[in-house]
Amino acid sequence: MKTLRLFAILVLTLPILAQSTSQPSQKPVTHPSSSQTPAAVHRSAIVIDTHADTPQRMLDDHYDLTEPLNGGYLNFTSAKQGNLGAEFFSIWVEPKLYEGHYARRTLELIDTVLEQARKHPDKMMMAYSPEDIERARHEGKFAALMGIEGGHSIEDSLGLLRDYYRLGVRYMTLTWSNSNDWADSSGDIDDEKVKHTQDGLTDFGKDVVYEMNRLGMMVDISHVSDKTFYRAVITSRAPVFASHSSARALASAPRNMTDDMLRAVARSGGPNSRGGVVMVNFYSGFISDAWRNAWNAQAAERQAAEQAQIAQWKADGKTVSYGMIDAMDKQWAAKIPRPPLSLLIDHIDHVAKVAGIDHVGLGSDFDGIPSSPEGIDSAADLPKITAELVKRGYSAEDCRKILGGNFLRFFREVQATAKELQAQSGERPKITDQQPFRK
Repeated sequence: MKTLRLFAILVLTLPILAQSTSQPSQKPVTHPSSSQTPAAVHRSAIVIDTHADTPQRMLDDHYDLTEPLNGGYLNFTSAKQGNLGAEFFSIWVEPKLYEGHYARRTLELIDTVLEQARKHPDKMMMAYSPEDIERARHEGKFAALMGIEGGHSIEDSLGLLRDYYRLGVRYMTLTWSNSNDWADSSGDIDDEKVKHTQDGLTDFGKDVVYEMNRLGMMVDISHVSDKTFYRAVITSRAPVFASHSSARALASAPRNMTDDMLRAVARSGGPNSRGGVVMVNFYSGFISDAWRNAWNAQAAERQAAEQAQIAQWKADGKTVSYGMIDAMDKQWAAKIPRPPLSLLIDHIDHVAKVAGIDHVGLGSDFDGIPSSPEGIDSAADLPKITAELVKRGYSAEDCRKILGGNFLRFFREVQATAKELQAQSGERPKITDQQPFRK
C-alpha cells in the first residue's frame, strides 16, 4: 500500500462466478489450546512475510539492512528478533515518477535486493523456492525473495515477465493502484478518465496469467478491481493469493477482500487444488475504518502541505524520492491514534473463519505504510501476533500455519502446477494469437 492515493469503493462483480462462492470445503477453525508458550510456538515456526517495500529505501536512500531502522520497519536485527525467516521484498515502480522507464526502475530495484545478499552472505541468501526458504532456516540465514507490485513493470511484454522470473521474481501483483493496459486496479476503477478493460482482464492479460502459471510465478490479486479479481481466479490454472490485503467485512477499504473473495481464493486453482492464501495487511487504514476515516478527513490539508513541500524541494534542485514522501505521510499519520493490535488479530481471525485456517498468512506491507497498529513498530514485534493468537485459543499447529506454513504449501503447489504445464507437449497458443478479434 502506498498512501498518496485515495482508494475508490468498488461495485463491480462477475455474475458468472456467483455459483462458486458457497461455503469453503476446508475444515473450520477449531482453536484447540496450545500447551506451548507463545514464545516457543513463535520460535518453532518458519515466519514468512510476503510484502515489504524496503527496496525503495535501499535504492533511493542507500539503506543497508545492517543499519539501524531509522524510522523503518525492517533490518537484519529486527528480523532476527522477530524470528522472521523469509521476506518478499516488493519491487514497486511509482507509475508517475518513472513513466517511460518502468523496466529500468524495476531492474534497479531487483539489483538492490541482490546486492544486499551479495554484501552480506553470512546473514542473507536469495531464495527462489520453498526448499530455499527451508534451507535458509537450516543455515541460520535470512531468506530474501522478490515480488513485483504492479503489472505495469512488464511494459506489456511477456519477454520482460520471463526475464524478471529469471532474475528471481516469484510473484507479481497484477496491478498496483493504477490500472494498466490489460488489468484494472481498485485504485482508479471509478475514474472515468482512466481506460478500463471490458472483462477485468484483456486477452493479453489472460496470457500474462497463463505465462505466470507456466513459469511458477505466483498470481497476486492484491490491488486489483473486483472484476479483475474474479477473472483472474477463473483464468489461473494455479491457486492465487493476496500478498497484502485484509478483510473488507471488518474495514471497508476497497483494497480489502469481501468474504466472497476470501472463499474464492481458498478454492482457486481448480478441483484438485488445496487453494490460495490471503496474507493480512498491517496498515492501520486497512484494519480500522475509524483510522482510515480520520486519514481521509485530513486529506485536503495534508496533500496541500505535501505538494508545497515537494515544490520547494524541486525548486531547491532536490530529487524527490518515495522515502521523502513517506516521511511526510508518517508525520501526518502520527496525528491519528493508532488502532489496537487486537484489530489486526481480528482480521487474521476473520480470514481463518471465512476462508479456512489453511488460507491465511502475514503480508505486513512493512516500509510501505505510514501507520501500523499499536505494538507493531518493526519486524521485531511479530511474536506479539503469535501471543495474541495463542491467547485466543489457536493451537501451535494453527499458529505455525498462519505464520508461514500455509504460504509454503501454496508456493509448492504453484511450482508443481508450473512443472505440469511445462511438461505438456507443444506450446499453448496465445489467446491474442488465436482470437485477434474483440470478444
